[in-house]
Amino acid sequence: MQILLLEDDPVLADILVDFLEENHTVTHTYSMQEALRLAVEQKFDLYIFDINVPDGDGVSLLKELRSFNDETPAVFITAFHDTGHLKAAFQSGGNDFIKKPFDLEELTQRIENIKRHYGLDSLINLTPALSFDPQTHTLTDQDGSRRLSSKESACLHYLYKNRHRIVSSDDLLQNLWTYDEMPSEEAVRTLIKQLRKQIGKERVINIRGEGYRYE
Repeated sequence: MQILLLEDDPVLADILVDFLEENHTVTHTYSMQEALRLAVEQKFDLYIFDINVPDGDGVSLLKELRSFNDETPAVFITAFHDTGHLKAAFQSGGNDFIKKPFDLEELTQRIENIKRHYGLDSLINLTPALSFDPQTHTLTDQDGSRRLSSKESACLHYLYKNRHRIVSSDDLLQNLWTYDEMPSEEAVRTLIKQLRKQIGKERVINIRGEGYRYE
């Protein structure tokens, strides 16, 4: 997974980066503003944010990201033990909360729980005859395996994770492209057309005037 880590304690940050990079790719910053820039410009699978950093706090950062319709799962790290900070963390859109000091195995289990919930790094059975590996961008059926482009894979994964709702073109633009790519709605339509060729027209339904839904 691609993880964005916001942690201002250099000792803890080094420990976490060394530990997490055994299985993931980690981008670390000490600054809330830098974390915001990175989150807007790049795509991550998981955020791990310290609640209290010198130039702000992880809760405010996540609130701002959620206002951009960024649904990336987030785990908060904090030295605070009161219920007020816990409540604020979850109200901001956080998915989990871990209190310092903590064992690295505890962090691993919390990450694994999020991976299972969001289908990260795991094989997804789209149908009894078709599976999808978002990590390798691979579709597998009775005829063998074929690779999707990175955008096709990201689109399929996003639609699948949000299969219980209609996903608008704006949702896809904000979650699949970076700001400097300057995509258009035509780019979304082209991507959906390409994806349908790979998985079948019936799997991605166009809801006129609203968006798309995975079936």
